[in-house]
Amino acid sequence: MRVLGITIPENKALLYGLTVIHGVGISTARKVLNEVGVEVTVRPNTISPEKENEIRKIIEAMKVEGNLKREVSANIKRLKDIKAYRGVRHMRRLPVNGQRTKTNSRTVRGNVRKTMGSGRRKVEKT
Repeated sequence: MRVLGITIPENKALLYGLTVIHGVGISTARKVLNEVGVEVTVRPNTISPEKENEIRKIIEAMKVEGNLKREVSANIKRLKDIKAYRGVRHMRRLPVNGQRTKTNSRTVRGNVRKTMGSGRRKVEKT
């Protein structure tokens, strides 16, 4: 089964298989499947072509994949252009939503530390 040029995994339940599409999470996938009338545990290769086309039509009407990514990046660019607080945080590569930065912001800041040993070097015996 392909939707928007993306292959839905055949070995997963359709509920979780639809989440490979950027912008479709579990709750959205559940709403789509309930709207079409498909059981959430069914595999993609067992549904009828009519149901498959209905699912495809609903998802294509939503804002997903490229359009969603473009909109998000445009929103971030707008915040940067008007020098809003959140835009400045994006520019400086810092956490945006009020998280603390003294600790626990390693991934955003790029400050990934490797753990050290005891700090003492092992002396080689000759």
